[in-house]
Amino acid sequence: MSANTSSNPLNALANQPKALRVVLLIVLCFTQFLDAFNNSSFFAAIPPIASQLHIDNSDSVWLISAYQLTFAAFLLSSGRLSDVYNPTYVFVSGMLLMSFCSLGAGFVRTEIPLMVLRAFMGLGAALNIPSAMALVISMFPDPVPQSRALAAFAAGAAIGNVFGLIIGASLVTFASWPWILYLAAILSAVIATLVLVLLPSSRVQYRSAVNQYSQFQRLDIPGIGILTVALVLFVFAVTSGSISGWPSPRTLIPLVASGLLIVVFALWERYLPEELASVPLSIWRHPNFPILTAIGLQPFMWWASVQLLFSWYYQEVFQWSTINVAIRFLPLGLMSFPVMGIASILQQKLPFTQVILIGDVLVLVGTSLFPFADSKEQFWRFAFPGFFIGTTGMTIVFATTNIAIFAVTPPNVAGVVGAIFMCALQLGSAAGAAIITAIQTSVEKNHGGPTSFEGRAAGFWFLFAFNAVLTTSALILLRRMPLQSEKLHTSSKEPYS
Repeated sequence: MSANTSSNPLNALANQPKALRVVLLIVLCFTQFLDAFNNSSFFAAIPPIASQLHIDNSDSVWLISAYQLTFAAFLLSSGRLSDVYNPTYVFVSGMLLMSFCSLGAGFVRTEIPLMVLRAFMGLGAALNIPSAMALVISMFPDPVPQSRALAAFAAGAAIGNVFGLIIGASLVTFASWPWILYLAAILSAVIATLVLVLLPSSRVQYRSAVNQYSQFQRLDIPGIGILTVALVLFVFAVTSGSISGWPSPRTLIPLVASGLLIVVFALWERYLPEELASVPLSIWRHPNFPILTAIGLQPFMWWASVQLLFSWYYQEVFQWSTINVAIRFLPLGLMSFPVMGIASILQQKLPFTQVILIGDVLVLVGTSLFPFADSKEQFWRFAFPGFFIGTTGMTIVFATTNIAIFAVTPPNVAGVVGAIFMCALQLGSAAGAAIITAIQTSVEKNHGGPTSFEGRAAGFWFLFAFNAVLTTSALILLRRMPLQSEKLHTSSKEPYS
């Protein structure tokens, strides 16, 4: 273990009373809830915001995308900070940044400042998630309690995703859209305060200037900078693709530049000594890590696509109210409670590989029903069971992959591993939404316009095909992983500092 890891005062978290660790875990789970809430609640807020602030429909997507852009782009920077320095400080800084920016966004009434503050909220979220994961892993170092803690942490996102729709719709209907931001500001401040109060205090050790410089070197500022710019350009490109069209210069130029910067980043990381690289290339040599990261593209992409394709159709074609639409989506969140327990039981009885494949098969079954849910009468016949079956499968995939990716990697890079996984989740959501929107609009041009269902059906078939490809890849590439209760040999190794 590196000197930094062995002297880390957060190692004492595992020795704290169980009651304290459980309370801290609940508080940290609200972090996932809040980060998902900040996205899903704005689906209900976009129409009144666009109307009040005179934002074009094509530009209103940036109320969501501005948050996703900085969230995805800065995750790896945050993960590296959490591994090099105390993740508590990273976490609290992110929460306070989110709180202040949410409060400010609630008061602004012009387009650009609102989007800028939403982008800074995404930066706060990027600081929160990897550091929260590092804290969870520090509190529960043993395999079985750690997997259960990570499963609970993952459940926070699924629950926040759907309850964000309901809370956002309620606030827009009975109060006003700024109250979504005020609520986020209040919750962020409360979570930051609770973590500061509940985490055991530790004496700050003196570090010489040499040690401080060594730590600073380990941040890999050039590498992280290159990768962050590459991710910003990628998310901007895929978001612009659904607005301006994929052949447009606004899409192609940043997309090509992003690809070139990724190549430069890989060359830079290969050039650096292993202990100084922000994303050591050897991390990709851990068994199953690359395919588990690819599987991480699925969950948020699936949930976001289902909500995106159905929500507008239900409101504009079926004429259902915002709250009624949010209630129809309840299975996407409520199923997370029992399914997390089912996933935990499966993980104890079967290897992770088999559990992931079971979940993926259920996802394919559920997704295959959606293209036929084109009328109110077909909601209960196709959409409703699709929500239940698909969400059951995707929750199993999400919960199991979230645990497995930490099981196959050493604990001293938990921040970077958590950041890579969350980055995959966010990139899947952003890219998936852009691609599906492009497919939908292109089909609608020649098949009935936006009020027809043909474009949405095509989007759902793409979603089915994408998940089928990843399921097949998992079947072929995933090597056997032990049961949840078995200690993986790779978890005890620490090849990088």
